[in-house]
Amino acid sequence: MDRILEKKGFICDMDGVIYHGNKILPGVAEFVNWMIENDKKFVFLTNSPEKTPHELSMKLERMGLSVSADHFYTSAMATSEFLYSQAPGCTAYVIGEAALSKAMYDQKIYMNDVNPDYVVLGETRTYCFEKVEKAIELVNKGAKLIGCNPDTVGVKEKGVIPATGSLIAPIEIATGKKAYFVGKPNPLMLRHGLKKIGCHSEDIAFIGDRMDTDIIAAIESNVDSILVLSGFTRAEDIGNYPYRPKYVIDGVGDIVKNIK
Repeated sequence: MDRILEKKGFICDMDGVIYHGNKILPGVAEFVNWMIENDKKFVFLTNSPEKTPHELSMKLERMGLSVSADHFYTSAMATSEFLYSQAPGCTAYVIGEAALSKAMYDQKIYMNDVNPDYVVLGETRTYCFEKVEKAIELVNKGAKLIGCNPDTVGVKEKGVIPATGSLIAPIEIATGKKAYFVGKPNPLMLRHGLKKIGCHSEDIAFIGDRMDTDIIAAIESNVDSILVLSGFTRAEDIGNYPYRPKYVIDGVGDIVKNIK
C-alpha cells in the first residue's frame, strides 16, 4: 500500500469505484479528501458519454462530495477530440445524449444527417429504429462508424442495461462495417487522462472495477493497475482473464484506511 500512497496522481473510473447508481461507495470521501489534502493530481475517467463534466460534478455534490468539473474526462470528450485530430471541421450524425452533442460542438464538429463524415453512437435513452435506420443508410453511403465505448452492458441499481457496444451492433451487422471504439480499453482514454493531469505513466495508478476495460487499458498503457472489488468484477472472476491487475483491493477506502 505504501507504493500506492507514493504515487503523484491517480486516474479513477467512476461507476463501481466512486459510486454505484446514486450512492457513494464506502471510503470514497476519505480517499478523495486525502488526494486533495496531499496535492495528488487526479482525474475521473468514465466510459459513459451521457453527462458533461459539470453534470458529473453536480452528481457527486448531491452525494456529499465536492469535486470541480475540471477533474472529469468522459468518452464523449475523447471521441470528439479523436475526430478533431483525424479530420478538423468534419461533420457527424450523432445518436446519443446532449452531453455527446455538446462535446462535438466544443470541437467544432457539427451535426449532419445528409452526408456526414462520421456516424457516432453513445449510450442513450432515445435509441429507436428510425435513428438506427438512418445510421445504416449513412454508413452505407460512406460515413465512418464510431462508438464512444465498447461496453456491451452497464450496471445500474436495478440491474444491467445495454451499453454502446450492444446499441451499435445492429448497425455493424446490417452494414458489414466494424465500429472504431474510442473509450476504454483503447489506450487513447488513459493517454488523455495522463495529459490532463500532467503526469508520466510511472507516476500514477489507474483504479477501476472492470478487468475487460479498466485493467487491460492500464496494462496496455504501462500504468500500474488497481482493481477494486466494489463494482463489476468479483474476486473469483480474475482468473478468467489471461492478465491480472498489479493490485487488488476491496475499495478505494482501503488505500487510506490505515493512514495515521
